[in-house]
Amino acid sequence: MLLKRPRPSVIALLFAMSLQATPARAENIEPHYAGSKTCASCHAEQSRWQHTVSMANAMQLVAECPILIEHPKLTFREEPYSYQIVRDGSKSIYTVTDGKETITVPLSYAFGLGEAGQTYVFELNGKFFESRVSFFHKINGLDLTMGARNTKPKSLEEAAGRQQDAQDARECFACHTTGGVRANKLHLETMTPGIQCENCHGPAAEHVASARKGGGKPVIPAKLHDLSTEELSDFCGGCHRTWSKIALSGPHGIPNVRFQPYRLTNSKCYDSADPRIRCTACHDVHQDLQRDAAAYDAKCLACHTAAKGAAQVAASVPQQKACPVARKNCTTCHMPKYELPGAHYQFTDHTIRVVKAGAPYPN
Repeated sequence: MLLKRPRPSVIALLFAMSLQATPARAENIEPHYAGSKTCASCHAEQSRWQHTVSMANAMQLVAECPILIEHPKLTFREEPYSYQIVRDGSKSIYTVTDGKETITVPLSYAFGLGEAGQTYVFELNGKFFESRVSFFHKINGLDLTMGARNTKPKSLEEAAGRQQDAQDARECFACHTTGGVRANKLHLETMTPGIQCENCHGPAAEHVASARKGGGKPVIPAKLHDLSTEELSDFCGGCHRTWSKIALSGPHGIPNVRFQPYRLTNSKCYDSADPRIRCTACHDVHQDLQRDAAAYDAKCLACHTAAKGAAQVAASVPQQKACPVARKNCTTCHMPKYELPGAHYQFTDHTIRVVKAGAPYPN
């Protein structure tokens, strides 16, 4: 049964359920942003590479989108519909036709970097739509957007894309922009594309003002390293999906491989009190994703090592059994990759386990 492994903390479960809508950290009631350049003036080390990482470019304006600039004409056909994205100066024009009628609109926003798809948002009749086709680096072209493969359009409008309701739009912009959602409302006129410092740490203008003024009690932004493993999993899960969100609502099977907090929590070794298995123990969000399996070996051996007391957080923290087969490239065996249908991309499964030949995918 899907719910046989409950969250370690009932309080954490209730907290996670409260995050199933737009992530709380993006609902900034006081829109007083300082901007990442201002943050960098004091936090140079954290900011050195942050602007280059995938999260910082999770959404791009069409005028500045490298994929659309480098591919001035993209085409795709799914009978009876033909699709085309053509560059026109700083714009990209999206056209869908069934041979009788045609919809032509400028694309407004580009979501994602194309590794697992870059999907486009456009406006039609005052509504936001998610394009039915996306760009994928692996095929260097367009294919159906994930989720669209199992649907059949009933009209030209549906062939163009999926209409987003207010909740859909808030969730998209909250997780792909900084300041795009405040007080549960869209503020696209003042948003910053991508996940910048203040998306996670909160608006920093008051913090900057208090630091420059000096004296008195300083205003300190959220310190994420103070969160417990469980709290951090729920925090990151606000966009990457919490355990409760997937356990209660799905999807199930291989389609949930891309929801890392859920997958990680299902690991036998997951411990809500152990900082060695928190998201940031393996990933530095201020730097781009490490893709070399060997780069994670030290993280694995912090828990699984035969060396007595080696790399322990404290003497009271137990060590786990060491792998009897290998001491390097741990993730290649214990965190297998799965091709997500329609994504043209392999995702690393974060449910850490001993993988047995022929064993079914663990939900």
